[in-house]
Amino acid sequence: EFMQACWDIEDVQAKGIQHLASFVKDKSAFPYVLTCTEVITLAMKTHVDSLDLQVEGCTLLLEILSQALEQGMMMALDRRVASCLLHTVRKHSENEEFLSMLCTLLMMVSASEVAAENLRKVGIIPDLLSILRRFLHNDMICFSCCAVLWSLAVSENNTDQAVLGSAVPVTSAVLQEHLHNGAVAESACSALWALALQGCLTDSDYEPTAALLLDAVRMNPERAVLVKNGCLALASLVRLSETAGFAILLDSKGSGIELIKHEYHLHLDEPGVAEALCLLMKEMVQHEDVMLDMRSQKMEKLLSEIKLQFPFS
Repeated sequence: EFMQACWDIEDVQAKGIQHLASFVKDKSAFPYVLTCTEVITLAMKTHVDSLDLQVEGCTLLLEILSQALEQGMMMALDRRVASCLLHTVRKHSENEEFLSMLCTLLMMVSASEVAAENLRKVGIIPDLLSILRRFLHNDMICFSCCAVLWSLAVSENNTDQAVLGSAVPVTSAVLQEHLHNGAVAESACSALWALALQGCLTDSDYEPTAALLLDAVRMNPERAVLVKNGCLALASLVRLSETAGFAILLDSKGSGIELIKHEYHLHLDEPGVAEALCLLMKEMVQHEDVMLDMRSQKMEKLLSEIKLQFPFS
């Protein structure tokens, strides 16, 4: 109440945020601290020029969200809070260190479907793409922003095809830049999968995107989630175009079929990987010429192996 009564006094807001932060670890006080997220974000918006207050507010929100997730709670932040966070993003779009923290916060917030929808409605996607273009070298920013893009793109109510379409080259650039960084590559693969599901790629995107996804799998063979999401993204591309199917078969860095076989044997105990590989093969055999090539590479043998390994799935 004191913070709300003194919106215009920066020192009151800063001291209020510091005082609230002292309660976060107290289990009995935490349910009350949870109700303060709007007060904190409004304080940040009101005093958006104060970097110190932004950092303290963002740090406290991260702490609250982390504690909530540990206790199995999901924070469904409303549209007003989403708008405040966007305001902060725009005001400090050049500050790489602070943006790294802020994008982590956005990633955690967007895990809630309601919060992701509110972020989408306030128009955060162009800002995320702008941040990615500017800080393509920053792995933490790229990891977080791609995760947010994934959350926003998989929304069932999505009407942002045009905006999301512009995310394809940026997300591809992130993947290209961070192929050797498993965590970032995994996040970018997931975002590309969501964009492919939404039909955001054009004819000219299919071949290079398929090659890039194969590269990501080839460079990070041990990461089951990356392999799974990379194959799901490839399946979405092949569903849209035969070109993507041939890109997998005729990849300049080695047969995509051999890569599929290798990944299956590497992740024998991962039903999710096997399922994604089966979905990819199912999409590939819809194209007759692609299917003939798969036959010549003895894919029936692999399918039989999978059937034996997972008889009840």
